[in-house]
Amino acid sequence: MLLAARLLIVDDHQMLLDGIRALLQDVPSFQIVAEAHNGNQALEELKKTPVDIVVTDISMPDMNGIELTQKIKSDYPDIKVLTLSMFSEKQTIREMVDAGVSGYILKNTGKEELVGALTKIASGGIYFGDEVTNEMMRMMSDNDREQEKKTAVTLTFREKEILKLITKEYSNVQIATELFISERTVETHRKNIFRKTNTKGIVGLIKYAYEYNLI
Repeated sequence: MLLAARLLIVDDHQMLLDGIRALLQDVPSFQIVAEAHNGNQALEELKKTPVDIVVTDISMPDMNGIELTQKIKSDYPDIKVLTLSMFSEKQTIREMVDAGVSGYILKNTGKEELVGALTKIASGGIYFGDEVTNEMMRMMSDNDREQEKKTAVTLTFREKEILKLITKEYSNVQIATELFISERTVETHRKNIFRKTNTKGIVGLIKYAYEYNLI
């Protein structure tokens, strides 16, 4: 039997902490082992409590979620971070991705998406809610129009198609079906994309893609 992933939840509003506890109380794959009302409290909890995933707000007193994520990824690189926010603003998303967040969803999400995001992150993946993903895509488009000269590498039209689907977390099978090509062809293109951009994971690829407007 797999052990439950241990969660630290961080928010300056007790009502939200209570709400997350209520949503997850009957989900055996996750166990809330600690909670904190700000970033400094969270870091103190991490010193004494083993944690797999930190679920954090962004807007908090003393230390915001961006600073907290930076500190966690520096001091505890194996701990994953899921951001809960009221907003899907470009700059905030950019800073959270740069900080090393594994997921970003809005606070108006329901139990199903929260559990899905945590499940994906616990298994080593990443999860961005639809509104956040759409905002990231708009950032890429804006960069493409405004900073075309910054493009670092040249991708073929097909590679750009596949890159867009990779950033949406499509599997090779799904990409092959979507583009009517073989799975082997997708894998070849995928390898070429990661090689050209000199990135190793999806988060790094997303960061590179919007920074150098490759979509």
